[in-house]
Amino acid sequence: MATGNILVADDDAAIRTVLSQALTRAGYEVRVTGTAGTLWRWVQAGEGDLVITDVVMPDENAFELLPRIKQLRPDLPIIVMSAQNTFMTAIKASERGAYDYLPKPFDLKELVNIVGRAMSEPRTRLPKEKVEEIEGMPLVGRSPAMQEIYRTLARLMQTDLTVMITGESGTGKELVARALHDYGKRRDGPFVAINMAAIPRDLIESELFGHEKGAFTGANSRSAGRFEQAESGTLFLDEIGDMPMEAQTRLLRVLQQGEYTTVGGRTPIKTNVRIVAATNKDLRILIQQGLFREDLFFRLNVVPLRLPPLRERTEDVPDLVRHFFKQAAAEGLPMKHMDAAALERMKRYRWPGNIRELENLIRRLAALYPQEVVSDQLVEAELGHDAPMVSRGTNGSSASMAAPIAASGVAVEDDSTLSSSVEHHLSALFRTHGEQLPPPGLYHRVLREIEYPLISAALSATRGNQIKAAELLGLNRNTLRKKVRDLDIRLMRSPR
Repeated sequence: MATGNILVADDDAAIRTVLSQALTRAGYEVRVTGTAGTLWRWVQAGEGDLVITDVVMPDENAFELLPRIKQLRPDLPIIVMSAQNTFMTAIKASERGAYDYLPKPFDLKELVNIVGRAMSEPRTRLPKEKVEEIEGMPLVGRSPAMQEIYRTLARLMQTDLTVMITGESGTGKELVARALHDYGKRRDGPFVAINMAAIPRDLIESELFGHEKGAFTGANSRSAGRFEQAESGTLFLDEIGDMPMEAQTRLLRVLQQGEYTTVGGRTPIKTNVRIVAATNKDLRILIQQGLFREDLFFRLNVVPLRLPPLRERTEDVPDLVRHFFKQAAAEGLPMKHMDAAALERMKRYRWPGNIRELENLIRRLAALYPQEVVSDQLVEAELGHDAPMVSRGTNGSSASMAAPIAASGVAVEDDSTLSSSVEHHLSALFRTHGEQLPPPGLYHRVLREIEYPLISAALSATRGNQIKAAELLGLNRNTLRKKVRDLDIRLMRSPR
């Protein structure tokens, strides 16, 4: 049985109760408070072996309190929770010395496991140097998939570990690489990117390692390679799967021994760069085909990071749309907004070109149309009538969710069941892919298909009363508000 004293600070009484019960069952002694001031007094008095705190508190933001706690008790682990689930939240938690960051709503079992790790592996964690924030965020999205990426990036910022980013074209691999650099300890050094697919194969070694005068025909002077240009910074090797075997061998030597020679040179040159690689190909298949070195793969794949395609995180589409409209406006294009029907159509589109395709569409809409509010018709005109759409089981209707709601005593119009809706959706999904398995991300896609009509039905049954709907669904009302926002559910007004 676990032992230790946990201090919990959250202004939501329901969350305090849930955490207190779960941690007490796990064997810990728990003290809870709804204010940062009380938490600070407990810490000053030497209480607690671990702190769990929300970010937004009624009297003080936890990010302002954390540096004081770490200065007073640098060995005290702090777990930060927040409903403000952005990339910068994860980064701020990391730079202010938090042991870990959890987005709300969180998985209770995961939190208890994190507490167990923190309590069993005590170590001094010094406050990290404050990172200067840049205008805007490099990564946008509050979906579960993006939250995992934020947490992983936050843990990697103060390391030099080699990272392998995989994902379809247009998912933002270079943005992630830049975020690793811009918010990491090498941010004062250069960020140098090279796309292997964009350089003639016979010139890649020269581009990477540089060449001496006379090394080959046309080499009229010495030229610095990307490794030299990236010294003390980050070298981003994009589309690493397109690197020819000869260059792979030389790159492997650099990763093994930390030195290289220029083309035509003889003197080894020490290098100090962080390597971040990316590919939209399956390197394991290339290894089987003899096109990629297995030993190089293992050297590069120290920390694998998979970026999901946009169709697996369509709940992020509204945030991305607003972000790109603001970017377009900052560049001089008219500021525009998108109505609810247009956003719903955008969320159902499959986005074969991923975020890059979405960004290009938003720029087109901002530049070519005079309307301030972009309608469903304009989006349809741009995407086309035959645009590939993600099936939404009931097409957003709440009818199939009526029976479970009615079973709770609230009158609704339809008697279909939740289970039949799930069965129908899964059957349709597998029929679409025949004998093959559907693409990854099945759990979150099915969850989205269920959540939208279920929450819509609950809100309809309670005439838009979110407090009653939250009670009906068994959710915390803050969790319900977040889901309503993320799923972009239009609310009906309760009659006075």
